Amino acid sequence: MTPLLPSLAAAGLYAGAALYQALLLSRRTSPAPRLLAGLGVPALLLHLLALYQLLLGDGTLLLNFFNAASLLAAAVIALTLLACLRMPVHNLLLLLFPLGSLTSLLAVLVPAGTLQPIREAPGILAHILLSLLAYGLLTIAVLQALLLLLQNRQLKLKHPSGIIRTFPPLQTMESLLFGFLWAGWTLLSLSLLSGWLYLDDLLAQHLAHKTLLACLAWLVFAVLLGGRYRLGWRGATAIRWTLAGFLLLMLAYFGSKLVREFILHI
Repeated sequence: MTPLLPSLAAAGLYAGAALYQALLLSRRTSPAPRLLAGLGVPALLLHLLALYQLLLGDGTLLLNFFNAASLLAAAVIALTLLACLRMPVHNLLLLLFPLGSLTSLLAVLVPAGTLQPIREAPGILAHILLSLLAYGLLTIAVLQALLLLLQNRQLKLKHPSGIIRTFPPLQTMESLLFGFLWAGWTLLSLSLLSGWLYLDDLLAQHLAHKTLLACLAWLVFAVLLGGRYRLGWRGATAIRWTLAGFLLLMLAYFGSKLVREFILHI
């Protein structure tokens, strides 16, 4: 099966779910969770099917920009749908469903360009995918932390405006933030473990500084999650630690590129 058909079907279902939700919210009516899931879950499954064919269809990994964006969108939608089982976060899908529709279409319709498929052993391919998903989900966690900061500030000023009024309560938004952090930290752990297992020589491959910064970021997120569990960390403390861990991750990626391209000239 060509990835075009499941991508078009997924985009259509995502768009239908978003229109249904927007229509009811404009009438100040809550959408039916079962109907929303009945549209969102099949869309997600079709999205994942198309992604499998786009990313790993011939045994190599084609990880261009739009494929990566589509993969990240699918991961965030999946986590949010799971969160909907326990938390009232359905309104956030109004932003995520259009993103899923757009990225699924772009991944299948926009040419891949000059990027060559990655031909490595399955363990290395798994390491690359885990790293991408970990970085992506932790990036979403940072965006969630910034939304939480904005929502908290507007509520303190007693004039929430625009889309902020449709957000779930602060406690629910905070729980979703830690859901993203747990998922991202778990994937980062698996990424580091797979790198240790399948990368032969970190120094020879000029990955030592990148690995060190990623391990420091892993430690920061571990302390944050431990502080949440043991000490009940929340609010500004959680946001500061989230931003600190994300900064280390960005340094691991962009800093390693800077060192390789401008200092080591490789």
